[in-house]
Amino acid sequence: MKIINNPPPNEWAQLLKRPHQDDTGIRDNVIAIMQDVRKRGDIAVREYTKQFDGVDISTPLVTMEEFEHAEKETDESLKSAIQTAIQNLDTFHRAQYPETVKTETTNGVSCWQKPVPIDSVGIYVPGGTAPLFSTVLMLALPAKIAGCSDIIICTPPDENGNVHPATLYAAKKAGISTVFKIGGVQAIGAMAYGTDTVPAVDKIFGPGNNFVTLAKQFVSMEGVAIDMPAGPSEVMVIADESSSPEIAAIDLLSQAEHGTDSQVILLTKSEQVAQNVQEETYRLLEELPRKEMARQSLDFSKILVMNDDEDILRVINFYAPEHLILSTQNADSIAEEVENAGSVFIGSYTPESLGDYASGTNHVLPTSGFARAFSGVNLDSFFKKITFQQATQTGLENIGEEVMTMAAAEELEAHKLAVKLRLKS
Repeated sequence: MKIINNPPPNEWAQLLKRPHQDDTGIRDNVIAIMQDVRKRGDIAVREYTKQFDGVDISTPLVTMEEFEHAEKETDESLKSAIQTAIQNLDTFHRAQYPETVKTETTNGVSCWQKPVPIDSVGIYVPGGTAPLFSTVLMLALPAKIAGCSDIIICTPPDENGNVHPATLYAAKKAGISTVFKIGGVQAIGAMAYGTDTVPAVDKIFGPGNNFVTLAKQFVSMEGVAIDMPAGPSEVMVIADESSSPEIAAIDLLSQAEHGTDSQVILLTKSEQVAQNVQEETYRLLEELPRKEMARQSLDFSKILVMNDDEDILRVINFYAPEHLILSTQNADSIAEEVENAGSVFIGSYTPESLGDYASGTNHVLPTSGFARAFSGVNLDSFFKKITFQQATQTGLENIGEEVMTMAAAEELEAHKLAVKLRLKS
């Protein structure tokens, strides 16, 4: 991690550039796989699972026996931890349930918006470098709370054709019994288009590698909704003289260990803090099982020493981090000024790990700067909102002339007559 002192704003874009993966070489392959799955269904899915995951699975649907075996194989302490996470996630997301508010905009004209759960959703749970069973909880629980009637999960099998026990246990505890041992692009294709085995869904959720991300973006152009664009994980840590260099370092490494293309950024006003955190980062790196992966991630990472809090806030809002950790004395006041971030962790007792697992917030968040315009997954993500309006005779008389004037100005005569004929009658 290179330390850079007071870079001018015109250099921020280059310094904070995310690790770029050139998708041009894989785009055609992704599209070809998607079209093949749409055409040949289960046969294509089975062939791609054998090709990419190295296992031939004739029946990808997880059986009840597999669920029961997974429950026996899951450690009791992990079961207890998952239950705690479920309780907190349920509490936080249930509090977000939207209300229907009816408003009379004009005397005799009432308008309202009704939240309706999305009928069917598909959840993609990565299973490549680590079993991300927490993603099951983050997506299945709000889907259940929202009232989505059909919820399915696709997740890649291991080399023996199995799903990690913790993933299946989490699915069962979240109330999901339909899990398919399908990963990668073929999973997105199966959920988008449907096969004889996998039902088509209305919206697809879940993170994944650049193949999965491209596949989601492809189907989003064909009428299947997705949660958000998602890229490699990232964190920005703000530290000062009151911060523990060791804790700041491990906060950086907790994201760096996600993958070689993750990015971590430290902001501070003190060059001494910068040097101390840099030293601790490389010391703690050697203790991590995934140190080689984290080491490559650090190659894309920076430490910026800024002049003051104003500049730090400008960098935060410019970068729009997925995760933002404020480990400073004035963390609360900085948090108030944050405009662009996926999820914010305030104070030295709030590691990003809490949000990843059990605080109650959702860890499916916008990356790659999309936090400037996108929210993380929340209960609203599982609803569509239908608007309604109703006018009485008085209401139509109150605004009918204005509507006819506007329709005439747009040269839409039928629009005008739809009002005029009602008023005449």
